[in-house]
Formats: sequence, structure tokens, C-alpha cells
Amino acid sequence: MEHNPGDGDVALKLLHTADWHLGRRFPAFGRDQEVLLTRARLEVLGRILNVAASRNVDAVLCAGDLFDQPSPPEEWWRGALREFARRDWQRPVILLPGNHDPLTATSVYHPSHPFRAGLPDFVHVVDRPGWQLPVGDHAVVLANPCTSHAGQSNLAEKLPPREPGDERIRIGLIHGQTFDIEGHQTNFPIARGSAEARGLDYLAIGDTHAFREVEPDAPAPTVYPGAPEATNFGERDTGNVVLVFFPLDRRRRARVESERVGTWTWREVHCDSLLELKALRTEPDLQHTVVRLTLDMALPMAEYDEAERILDELAGSDAATPRVGVLDVRRERLRLAADADVALDDSLPEVLRVTAERLRLRAATDETAGRALHHLYRLSRKLLD
Repeated sequence: MEHNPGDGDVALKLLHTADWHLGRRFPAFGRDQEVLLTRARLEVLGRILNVAASRNVDAVLCAGDLFDQPSPPEEWWRGALREFARRDWQRPVILLPGNHDPLTATSVYHPSHPFRAGLPDFVHVVDRPGWQLPVGDHAVVLANPCTSHAGQSNLAEKLPPREPGDERIRIGLIHGQTFDIEGHQTNFPIARGSAEARGLDYLAIGDTHAFREVEPDAPAPTVYPGAPEATNFGERDTGNVVLVFFPLDRRRRARVESERVGTWTWREVHCDSLLELKALRTEPDLQHTVVRLTLDMALPMAEYDEAERILDELAGSDAATPRVGVLDVRRERLRLAADADVALDDSLPEVLRVTAERLRLRAATDETAGRALHHLYRLSRKLLD
């Protein structure tokens, strides 16, 4: 992150964000966990607008995929309206339809939709090709919306070029994929050199979820801010917005600074020993972490029981706060050791001891049998207490 330049040499200051994905569902998790992650996308919107106020930016650019679908459930667009309604300012906030939430006759961006009708005056929707909005006396935002989920048009090429004598700061705003994503089939492709070709001082783009400055040596920055909250495992450099500082000296390149607004991190953890599982339990600050935990270990019964108790602690219950915010356990290879001694008490009924032995013979290769044997083991201990 660059040092924040002093305002004395700054002609214009913007906040650039994208890919909120309001209303995104996470069906792979339990209902309560899914609600946490879906709600986090709305909560981060408030933090984004707080940064815009605290850094006193001149405009907020929202580069598409603000909703996860063009017609999201009412709770999500009404939630966005509430966040905008809390602001008492005049700085423009510009909403660009992306490929997840394209501009259509039934989308939230259409003039007939109550979301569009309920927006305060300072929020502007890019609702036509060739859209423009002056920012102050010396800058202009030029934008083209997505009107479908997929397309091969380079929306940057459709921005008007700089006319002779136009000395304004020109900011482009589009949604699409750049040439530098190796092996990736592009959707609304953005060609190399698009910012320079259109005479832009900055090209604000959205689509991929990682903060990335494209063509860092080009005269004008082309930047993905990334998603303000991660949406899946494997994503990197998420959780940010971008602040853009345009210097008074037009010969100097605009400065780009990322600022973190996200609270959730997503991690994939592989444990092949009880020691590693214990180490995970002692990690601090897991309450805002999504953990996909893969277990691969064969344990004697006492250690198997301890592993189960640790998993219960990580996941929480109605009576205990979970240590991990969202936990997805892949336990197919958590199993009893082949020579595990179940050690049921001789005073227990013969049928229980026979059942335990049958389960023990299968437990080393059958995770379900191992879990059943463990339940039997716990039950037998409770009967003896």
C-alpha cells in the first residue's frame, strides 16, 4: 500500500469498488452459516461508504456486479437503499451494471424498479451506452453498462476518445475481463492499452475478485479493486477498495492505494495429525474465518474421541459459541486405526460388545462405521459414569 499523498497536490480523489455480489447464496453451508456470509456482503457496503466519507473522496465508482443477479430478492436491494439513505452528502456515487446484474427491462437498475426509484439524488445509475457525468469542473466519468450476462464487446472501445483541447481528467468505468488472466476465456474483453487508446487518466474496472493493477507501467492505471468480501476458497487479495489520487500536475500518473474493508477470510486447512488439529483450535481470531477443514488421519479410540471433541468446539452449538465463523469439515478420511482398542467395559451387555467388535473391523476403511463405533464408545462411557 502506498503512503497517502497529501491533499495539497491532489486535484481529484476517487474511491473505486466493485463486485459486492449482494444477495449471493452459499448453499454448501448450513443455513445459519449461509446467512452470516450473505449478510456480510451488505455489511461491507456500509464500511465502503464510511471510507468514502472519512477520506473525503470526490466520487465513488462502483464497477459492476453489485448484485449477484439482475433481480435480487427485495431484502438485498432494500438493504442497499438503507445504506445510501444513511448518508448526508452530495458526492456522486455511480452504479455500473455488470454481467451478474446487467441492465435489462426487469433489473434493479430499470427506472420502473423500486430500487432505482428509491435511490437518493447523489446515486447515479449508468443506464445507457455512452453515459457521462461531470465530477466538479475539471473531471468527467465515461461509462458503458453490461446489458447481458455474457458478451464479446470491448466496452472500453466504445468510450469516446479524448477530443483536441479537452484537458479534463477522464475516468473510464466498465466491467469485463482483461487479457492478462492466463487460460481464462474472456467475457466483455478489455484489450491491452485500452486506457491510453481512449485518452483516459484512469480506467476503473470490475469482474475478477482480486485487487490488481493491470499494465502497471502504462501511462494511465487500469485497476481491479477486487471484491470487498471474498466469495470462495482460493481467492487472493480480496477485501479491498481502491483510492485513486489524481495530481495537480497532469504530467504525473494517478496514484493508486488499496484500503481494506473486508472482515472475512477464507482458508483451506489440511490436518493429517491430531497435533495439527489441536494447533488449529488454539489459533486466535477465527470468528470471521471460513475454514474448509480436510482431515486425513487414523487414530486410536481415545485420540479419535479427542478429535471429535475439538471439532465440536470449533463448530459450536446452541449452548457454545463456535471458535470458527463458518466451518466446512471434510472428514471422509478421519478413521479409527486398524488396531484401535475400543475397551468397552465387561459389565456392558454382550450385544453391545459384539456390535462394537463388528464395527471395529470395518472402521479402518469405513468412516461411517468409525463414527458409529465412536458414538457407541461415548454412550458406553456415559452408562458407566
